[in-house]
Amino acid sequence: MEITAELVRGAVEIERTETGVRPHRLPEFARRQADAQFELVEAQPAGVRIVFRSAATRVTLVARAERFGYVGVPLRAPGVFDVLVDGELVASASLSSAVQILRDLTTGEITRSEAEPEELTFELGVSGGVERLVEIWLPYSESVELISIDADEPLAPAHRPAPTWVHYGSSISQGSNAASAATIWTAVAARLGGVELTNLGFGGSALLDPFVARTIRDLPADLISVKVGINIVNADLMRRRAFAPALHGFLDVIRDGHPDTPLLLVTPLWSPIFEHTPGPGAFDPDALSRGETRFVAAGDPAEVRSGKLDLATIRADIVRVVHDRSASDPNLFQLDGMALYGASDAQSHPLPDDLHPDAATHRLLGERFAEEVFGVEGAIPTTR
Repeated sequence: MEITAELVRGAVEIERTETGVRPHRLPEFARRQADAQFELVEAQPAGVRIVFRSAATRVTLVARAERFGYVGVPLRAPGVFDVLVDGELVASASLSSAVQILRDLTTGEITRSEAEPEELTFELGVSGGVERLVEIWLPYSESVELISIDADEPLAPAHRPAPTWVHYGSSISQGSNAASAATIWTAVAARLGGVELTNLGFGGSALLDPFVARTIRDLPADLISVKVGINIVNADLMRRRAFAPALHGFLDVIRDGHPDTPLLLVTPLWSPIFEHTPGPGAFDPDALSRGETRFVAAGDPAEVRSGKLDLATIRADIVRVVHDRSASDPNLFQLDGMALYGASDAQSHPLPDDLHPDAATHRLLGERFAEEVFGVEGAIPTTR
């Protein structure tokens, strides 16, 4: 059967293709305003899932993936689809082939291979003839065209009783280095908090773009969180004079559509290379020569005094923005990102590439966020 919009959750828009549908995390108007990097990552369906109720014991998904990489940089592992039945992970799989898109960093040239759609069959376990909630979480690191879905019992759309959480962030929120689709920290936190996730984490692109603020303004949301800082530093995008006004403007647009919705600002996680050193960020050439991917901060710490941004400065300015707005916005909250991952966590949960958390740390971040935000003593408690 074809995959319709009523089976897909977490997508902002569904594009119909010649052979199926492609979920997007930005609407068409925003995609027209985005650059090539943003167009790439918004089409990677982090947090998007196919959701239905069925007594099926087996389901087959036909899909085609597009995978992006850089010439000379180790390729990412294939994206992982996760299948949950009544909230429990029962199966995972990857497509064995994909359209491969490679960019040469020295010339800018892009090459593209072709690939055919492929079947993934998941065993769901014995149902006893009882309908269960089935979720197929799509990979966060590759674009996916969904062709069809079939099962050994009828499928029906599931209703949506839970509050909706819209989260905006960087590659860590999108999923970088998580083990699979449903183990991204945002996905972990959403399940623990009993909320419906719309993940607007965009790798390398959490840059306070106005078209993202307008997207959030127009989305249904019971809770909105905004986690910014790391991309603004590692892109060397703006100076201190511009950051706070840009953040105010981003929040103002969101408030145009959500004047009273709980809105949470999250300061950056601890990141050793950018704590007191501004961007730009870059691949570590010594690591690349060893076949590894690591990152370095290429800025000069002395330039922070003249207005360049490091993470310590960003955190202080976010606190100031929350303080300045709080008197007129009682539903604005703040979470210290260092409570999710701080310097003391580096020994037990080191960042393998000096920038992104590993799979275990994603789980830790999700658990801590759920406790800090959704828990009984959290900033915005939810009931499951």
